[in-house]
Amino acid sequence: TQMKATGEVMAIDRSFEAALQKAVRSLEMGGRSLLWEDPEWKGEGIEELPLHPTDLRLWAMMAALRRGVGVEALARKALVEPWFLFGLRRIVEMERRLGSEEMTADLMREAKRTGMSDDGIAALTGSTMEEVRRLRKEMGMRPVYKMVDTCAAEFEAVTPYFYSTYETENEAEPLPAPRALVIGSGPIRIGQGIEFDYCSVHAAWALDDAGVSSIMVNSNPETVSTDFDTSNRLYFEPLDEEAVRDIIENEGLGSDEARDYPPSVVQFGGQTAINLSQAIAQAGLPILGSSADAIDIATDRERFGELMTRLGVPQPPGDTVTTVEDGREVAERLGFPVLVRPSYVLGGRAMEIVDNVTELERYLRLAVEAAPGRPTLIDKYFEGREVEVDAVVDGEQVLIPGIMEHIERAGVHSGDSMAVYPDMSLSEHERDAIVDYSTRIGLALGVRGLMNIQYVIMNESRPWGLTVPVDSGLSSVYVIEVNPRSSRTVPFISKVTGIPMVKLATNVMLGRSLSDQGYEGGLQPAPPMVSVKAPVFSMAKLLGVDTLLGPEMKSTGEVMGIDTEFRPAVAKALRAAGLMLPASGSLLITIADRDKAQAVPWLELLGQRGYRLYATSGTATLIRSLGLSVEEVGKLGDEEPNSYSVVADGTVDGVVNTVAEVAAALRDGFEIRRAAVERRIPCYTSMDTAKAAIEAAVYGGTEFNVARTVDYVRGNVGSRV
Repeated sequence: TQMKATGEVMAIDRSFEAALQKAVRSLEMGGRSLLWEDPEWKGEGIEELPLHPTDLRLWAMMAALRRGVGVEALARKALVEPWFLFGLRRIVEMERRLGSEEMTADLMREAKRTGMSDDGIAALTGSTMEEVRRLRKEMGMRPVYKMVDTCAAEFEAVTPYFYSTYETENEAEPLPAPRALVIGSGPIRIGQGIEFDYCSVHAAWALDDAGVSSIMVNSNPETVSTDFDTSNRLYFEPLDEEAVRDIIENEGLGSDEARDYPPSVVQFGGQTAINLSQAIAQAGLPILGSSADAIDIATDRERFGELMTRLGVPQPPGDTVTTVEDGREVAERLGFPVLVRPSYVLGGRAMEIVDNVTELERYLRLAVEAAPGRPTLIDKYFEGREVEVDAVVDGEQVLIPGIMEHIERAGVHSGDSMAVYPDMSLSEHERDAIVDYSTRIGLALGVRGLMNIQYVIMNESRPWGLTVPVDSGLSSVYVIEVNPRSSRTVPFISKVTGIPMVKLATNVMLGRSLSDQGYEGGLQPAPPMVSVKAPVFSMAKLLGVDTLLGPEMKSTGEVMGIDTEFRPAVAKALRAAGLMLPASGSLLITIADRDKAQAVPWLELLGQRGYRLYATSGTATLIRSLGLSVEEVGKLGDEEPNSYSVVADGTVDGVVNTVAEVAAALRDGFEIRRAAVERRIPCYTSMDTAKAAIEAAVYGGTEFNVARTVDYVRGNVGSRV
């Protein structure tokens, strides 16, 4: 009965079957339609299928129906109302017809009215999606759009929204030019949240201010972008190639020979929208802002690497592999640790930092089995300081509102790290290098609108692996990645600088330069304030998930803390995120050997402030050497009190748990971290987060300013509380 979902979708059609299939398409689960079955289900009967309440139950019920299980028997087993199962059975019957009958106009019409996608029909008929699309258009079969009357027929609906269906009368006649289609971000999930809805909404408002009609397409009912009065027109549809192309074609003006289609805005809908850019361009449809080619250069590893080499911008060395043998060779050449990941990921999914050949081979074998022939990326892992910038590019200038510095070092996903603006530790040389690289990259890529760049800074005299003179001026700043779109930090940096990034970027797409809008390029002056972005986690609801932070994103939200100084701002952010330590109490500390020297200052601070410390053997020895009192506890499985029991029984109020090797940590410290989650006490797995949290609790937890955000930005601050 405990909620685990992070978001939801909504789909509308004339039948249950069609609406359900639209909803499944909207989930964006790696192209998984109702046709999908887990390979492990092959040959299994109803008793073995996962028909209990899980995220796979819908697909398991479809699998049972394909195996001839009756509706009544399935209803008893799955505890689902038979009315819904009869709808699923009708979908299965259509699947069988498509796989066995010759395609006719009647069959195509019935399939589309049942909600079968072009991609699904192609899979069942042995053709391609484009061939199915062409065939149904030759049959005169296009979706029409029906209005959802937001006034329930009592008054004329001024801003109606629409859904597609396969009938005859079309109620969505094309809007007159000028107009643009804003592609939303779909359901909220880890890696892509409400921050992109903020961007989509502000883009719609900016278009309206510029006299351009905004057409919004999205599938998420819980966002502002799908409020019926946010845009001039709203389509409630899946964010896939078929639906988006159908909407664009429906909004075309003029004859078929000289059709005028609205340009698509793909920069504000996260990875969902940017992934559609290539399909839109290949179909010959216009894109507003950065071109499909510019987007492809930023996302294609080989093309992007060539551009960085040409610009003289350093990157962490790496390579692409498709076999275990190639991966071993690349890793040995780079040296461990290395960062491995699939070629196309959202939110750092399936990323790992591996420390040795054994762990690398395990990862690569799983990757090759899961997706034969698909490339895996292997990069040298640099544990340096990570910073990022969001920028607006107009083709002549690159506007950088500010540089955000992550508290955690590289290796923790940017969505899970705490970010500070303005940066706290960059030298003037490093700051200049970041501005220089960002400007060069934005102009060379041909960006028109927004981009986000993440950097790692190593404390060394020259870039890794480059034989150049120390005094050549080259910096130890490396580009990790460039996203040719809005990022999750755009709302944050816009609010704390007062610079309306989305509005500026939208106007740039419409042809207005930054100068025309009253802005100049370069790094903008920072207001007299410190702003901290902190992640929010939902680990207590996700049983079995490890809280250890790494390159794969796990947070489900974020908060912001603002003050005139760093520590009060951190304290506000941690308190809002539920990660704040109490001003006094007990802590369990178990620190990896490599982190112990760095822990000394804050261990002494804890001792001076009277915290009661519990620690495992190695950490306890360190604490005693500092002249501090500590209660030594055994490891998990030892006689109580041990490192698990003091957390589980509420003895301690917080946990600091760092590990020597990521792979080992996933196994050995899991129970301790999960116990902290169940007790809802702070658990820090990064030394950098622990240091910031402890200093904030000791120095910044009780004294802070209270003021409006606009007063902070303007330098007008309220009284100290």
